[in-house]
Amino acid sequence: MKSQISWKVGGQQGEGIESTGEIFSTALNRQGYYLYGYRHFSSRIKGGHTNNKIRVSTTPVYAISDDLDILVAFDQETIDLNYQELTSEGVILADGKFSPEKPEDFEGLLIEINFTEIAKELGTALMKNMVAVGATVQLLGLSLEPFEELVESMFKKKGDKIVALNKEALKSGVAEILKYGEEIDDRFNLEDSDGVGHLFMIGNEAISLGALAGGARFMAAYPITPASEIMEYMIDKLPKFNGTVIQTEDEIAAAVMAIGVNYAGVRAFTASAGPGLSLMMEAIGLSGMTEQPLVIVNTMRGGPSTGLPTKQEQSDLMQMIYGTHGDIPKIVIAPTTVEDAFYLSMEAFNLAEEYQCPVILLSDLQLSLGKQTVPELDYNRIDIRRGNIVSDVPDAETKDYFKRYEVTETGVSPRTLPGTKNGIHHVTGVEHAEDGKPSESPVNRIKQMEKRMRKIEALKIEQPVVESGGHDDADILVIGFISTHGAIEEAMMRTDFKVNHMQIRQLHPFPTEEVQSALDKAKKVIVAENNYQGQLAQIIRMNTQHQNKITSFVKYDGTPFLPHDIIDKINTVVNEGVDK
Repeated sequence: MKSQISWKVGGQQGEGIESTGEIFSTALNRQGYYLYGYRHFSSRIKGGHTNNKIRVSTTPVYAISDDLDILVAFDQETIDLNYQELTSEGVILADGKFSPEKPEDFEGLLIEINFTEIAKELGTALMKNMVAVGATVQLLGLSLEPFEELVESMFKKKGDKIVALNKEALKSGVAEILKYGEEIDDRFNLEDSDGVGHLFMIGNEAISLGALAGGARFMAAYPITPASEIMEYMIDKLPKFNGTVIQTEDEIAAAVMAIGVNYAGVRAFTASAGPGLSLMMEAIGLSGMTEQPLVIVNTMRGGPSTGLPTKQEQSDLMQMIYGTHGDIPKIVIAPTTVEDAFYLSMEAFNLAEEYQCPVILLSDLQLSLGKQTVPELDYNRIDIRRGNIVSDVPDAETKDYFKRYEVTETGVSPRTLPGTKNGIHHVTGVEHAEDGKPSESPVNRIKQMEKRMRKIEALKIEQPVVESGGHDDADILVIGFISTHGAIEEAMMRTDFKVNHMQIRQLHPFPTEEVQSALDKAKKVIVAENNYQGQLAQIIRMNTQHQNKITSFVKYDGTPFLPHDIIDKINTVVNEGVDK
C-alpha cells in the first residue's frame, strides 16, 4: 500500500486535460486525501501539449512531486515529453487511438486502452476522460462510488441519461484494467484517507476570497494570464455583496478607476500580470503622490514582453519595488502558500488605507493557478482597519481648504471622503501643499516628500518573514519567496544537513532586522528564485551584511522548483563551498 502517488494526464490543449485532472482530484479531495496539482499549458486556446500533474497523499504535501507513478497519455507527444519522470515501476495508460510506442529506455509498463473508442461507443469521444479516470481508480485500488457521486453532482442538470453514460464510462475504465490481472498487481494501491474533506483551491481563488473578506466591493481589471481567474471569481461573487466588477479597455484604465473608487471611500483593487503592471506604473505613482489607497495583485509569469504567459517565473520583483518614476511610499507583500494568500489579501486592504499608498500583493503562476489542499480558513481573523479617515471636521472660521496633506509626525495625514462637511480639498498629481493646491516651493517639496516617505519607514506587517528549521548553528539557510516555499520545506525535511528555511513575506520596505538575524545564524545561504538575475538575492545583499555567505540559485526555464532541485543545491553548496 502506498501513502502517496503522483499522477499526470496529458494531451493536446482543448481535449479535456484540465477537466480530467479536475474530476480525478475533486473526488479524491472529498475523500480526505491531500493534494497538490500543477498544470502545464500552452498560451493558445486549442492545440499544443498540455498536462495536469497531481500529487495525492494521506498526509499534507507542500510541492509538486519529483517523480511520477502513473501517466495517462492521450497522444504520443505526452509519452515522449513526460515518460522520463516515471519511476522504474511506473505505468503509462495510453489511448489506443494513436498506436502508442514505448520508449526504449522506459522500464515500466505501458498499457494500451482504447479510451476514445470506448467513449465513442457510449455516445461521444468527450467521455474518454471518464474512461481514463475509471482506469486510474482501479489501478489505485480505490472504490468507484465517490467518483460516481461526483458524476451525479456534475451532470445532474444535464439529465439522467448523461449521468448514466458517464458512470458507464467510469466502469468501462475499471473493466479495462481488470483485464491485466496479475500483470499490474497492487503496486499502486493507495492507503485509506481519514475521510475528512478539505478545502481545495487555487491561489487566485484564495486571493479573491481574501479581497471579499477584506471589504473590497469594486474591481476594475483587464483579462490577462494568470490573473484572469481573480476577475472571473469576483464577477461571480462580488454582486452578491452589492459590489461591482468592470472590465476596462486596458490596465491603465483599471488602475486609475480603482484609485478613483478608493478616493470615494469604497475599497477597490485591480489584478494583472507583468505586462499589465508595466502599463500601470504611472497610475501607481499617482496613487503614491495623491496618497490614495490602491491594492494591486501581480500574478507574475514568464517575461519579458509576452514572454512565457503560461509558465512560472518570479522576475517582476525589482519592477514592483523600483518601477515607478520618482520616489513614492509603496508596500510590496507576498504570500507563501494558498492559505496565506487569503489572509495577506485581506491585510493588503488594511495597509493601503492605513498608510494611504499603493500596496502590491505579489503572487506567481505556480501559486496563482496551482490547486492545493488548504486548511480550514479562520474567519475570526477578519479585521477591517480603515486608518485615519476623519468624518467630523470642525467648522472653520475661514473658508480654507481641509489640510488633506497635513505634515504629521507619522507621515499619515487625515483623510476625508467626498461629501464630508468642511472636508473639501484639492487633489492633484503635481506636487502640492497641505491643502492640496499645487506648489513648487522647495521648502514645501522637502516637507511633503519627507512626510510621504516617512509613512512606511518603520512599517512591519505581522510576520514579515516565515521561518522554520530552528537550528542555531545551521549548515545552511535557504531563502525564497512565494511558491518556492513548498519545495524548500520538503527539501529541508529530506536532507541530513541542518537546514533553516526563511520565506520573505514583506519585500518592501525590506525587513532587514529579521533577515540579518537569520543570516547571522547560518554558515552559508542559498537564495532560490525563478528569475535570471537573482533579484531577491540582490535585494538581500543591498539590505544586509554577510554577502559572501550568499549563493544565488536561479531557475528560469518556465518550470517550478522541485524538492530535488533544492536538495541537490544544498549538497553542492555545503560540500563544495559558495558559488562566486
